[in-house]
Amino acid sequence: MSSEIENSKNNRGQQYVTIRLAGQLFGLQIDRVQDVFMPDNFTFVPLANQKIAGVLNLRGRILTAIDLSHVFNVSAVNETNSERPAVSVIYGNESYVLLTDIIGEVLTLNEENLEPNPVNLDKEWTKVSIGTYRLESELLVILDIDVLIEELLNLKAA
Repeated sequence: MSSEIENSKNNRGQQYVTIRLAGQLFGLQIDRVQDVFMPDNFTFVPLANQKIAGVLNLRGRILTAIDLSHVFNVSAVNETNSERPAVSVIYGNESYVLLTDIIGEVLTLNEENLEPNPVNLDKEWTKVSIGTYRLESELLVILDIDVLIEELLNLKAA
């Protein structure tokens, strides 16, 4: 990983905020991330899909919180939403919150090393993934924020 990161410094690579959910490392394009924080004061939304954790007020903005553990059908480390770190991301003109287990570091990776999704990657993950990077000891799955949120908006409309 370190040689890939160092090489990308010379080639102006893409930066990703990394998050960890159920042990798997995911990447979010840094230009789509607004805030990283520990949420509190969730408001439950009756009859909402289980993937929607609720809504919250972040500095005067009302944001829809998406529970990634339900999106990817995995168990969260903490089941209590207020004990889980969150990343706010931009979709269109709206902001959304992604609940995860762990916020990692920012990685700068060479875009030439982005690989297509492996054939054995879970189908739900493949739908919302741009591709993957092979790091020294694990696979980094890059999330497509637009597709992830569009999928949820389509669920609401159905």
